[in-house]
Parts: sequence; C-alpha cells; structure tokens
Amino acid sequence: MIVTLTANPSLDRTMTLPAALRPGEVQAASSAREDAGGKGINVARVVSVGGAECAAVLPLALDDPFESALRDGGVRTVRVPVRGHVRANLAITDPAGVTTKLNLPGASLSPDEASALVDAVVAASAGARWLVLAGSLPPGVDDDFYVRVIHAVRRAHHAQPMIAVDASGGPLAAAVAHARPDLIKPNDDELAELAGLPLDGADAVSAVLGVARSLVPVKVGAALVTLGAAGAVLVEPDGAWAATPPPIRAASTVGAGDSSLAGYLLAHTSGAGPEERLRHAVRYGAAAASLPGTQPPAPADLPAGDVPVVRLA
Repeated sequence: MIVTLTANPSLDRTMTLPAALRPGEVQAASSAREDAGGKGINVARVVSVGGAECAAVLPLALDDPFESALRDGGVRTVRVPVRGHVRANLAITDPAGVTTKLNLPGASLSPDEASALVDAVVAASAGARWLVLAGSLPPGVDDDFYVRVIHAVRRAHHAQPMIAVDASGGPLAAAVAHARPDLIKPNDDELAELAGLPLDGADAVSAVLGVARSLVPVKVGAALVTLGAAGAVLVEPDGAWAATPPPIRAASTVGAGDSSLAGYLLAHTSGAGPEERLRHAVRYGAAAASLPGTQPPAPADLPAGDVPVVRLA
C-alpha cells in the first residue's frame, strides 16, 4: 500500500498549441484536456495504473466540481471535508514540448481543517509501505506542515511507513531540517534552492552528487534528484547512481517528476535494488513527458529504449 497526501490539489487544464507560445498575441489551441492533479494525486494515479494498491488523501469540499475529474482518475481517495474549492492550474505546451505553467495559490485551510488532514493521513497510513507528502501547501498552512505530518505518523506507526517528500522551498527545507524523511525527490533547481548553492556547472551530475551527499544520510535517508531530459541521480548511504533516459518525443513535462517518483516506488515495493529503482524512475518520467497533459503513464506506455545506469560512488 502506498498513501499520498496532496494538501493543495488542482484541476490541471492543459492546452496544446500548434506553434510556440507568443506572449501578448492571440493564438488558437489545437487541443485541451483536464485532469485531477496535484503532485500527490499524480503519484497516486501512476501507482494505481501500475497495479499497486494506493490511497490518496486530500482536502475536498462536498460540493466541489473537482470530484468528477477525481472520479475519472480511478484513484481510491480519503477526503477531508473543507470549505474552500480546489484551484485550477493552466499548462500551455508547444510542439517542442516546452511547457508554460500558471498556478493559482489554492483555497486557504483553517487550523481545524489542517489538523483534520493530519489525522486522516495518520489513519490512512496504518499498514502502508510508503507515505508520499507531495506538492505545495495551501494558504493558511505553515511551512512546517509536512514536519507535523511526519512526526504524527511516526508517533502512531513507528518505523512504518517509509516517508517520501516531494516539495520545494520552505516545506522541503523544514522537512529536511526537522523530520529526516526516508526519501526526498527534488529536481536540480529545488536541490540548489535547498542547499543555497548554484548547481549550474558544466557537470550537473557531479554538482548534484556533491550537494546530495551533504544530506544523505545525515538529514535524509536517500535522495532521488530528477534532471529533466538529462535523467536522474539516486544517492543512498551505500552508493550513488546516475541514469540517462531513452529518446522520446516530448509532449508535456507536467507531472514527469511525479511519475518518476511513482516509478521508483513501484520498483521499491517489488523488491528492486537501487539501480533498477532508478532505471524504473527514469523510464516512468520519460513516459509521462511523452504523453499530453498530466495523463498517468501505464506500463504499456513505458519507452522501450535502454536506460543506462552508471555508478558514481
């Protein structure tokens, strides 16, 4: 069982343009789609399509139209009633796969609603293998919210489930500083922000490895760092590896990092070793980037090309 928390879900609207985006001009879109989104929901959708048991915890008002999009996603959910409605995010993609995103802040959560969300995660996590805390936090919730969740879950369930954090900025920094998650999944920009150091050298893999090594295992159990088209790096206490994705034709990069995390978790729950977990993560991320919108890749969508994995340390 994999449980995800999406504290700030979104209705993801994706518009595809037949040419590059031209700011300030009127352009006709060639297609559009809507998906139930938010990083934790994206992970849950991929995990569910991949055949693993999953439950997605989220705040959701009883009359929220997001319900229909969520139902179409086929994910088992644990819903915490709230007053506000789910935000809508807009992604614009062009034929080259370049994506422009406009994200709204989301509805504010009251202290009582935030506490109810923590309680729901604790209850849903009983017996789970992994808990994924993913995405931005809504207004009204402090940066230490994921720390609260991690401490509450560990008080209730001790060593299980393992906990992954896929966030950025203050929420990621707080979790790393005060809660020692078992896994973090930043991209290279988020890792640079976390470290307060630029990672813009010619050798991105070496730069990422150096920063991740300062965190693993002192601050976090492991780090899966996604590098977009360059692949990903996995750093664990006993080793580090880099993987390169197979060639694909990019359609939308929205949700590719979430799919990478889902692929890693699917491999981990099946007992795969670190190299195969990384290879699975990169293959799932590449599959997501080749699909429109935030459509979850299924096993049949995974690219057939090789995913070379190199041991770094």
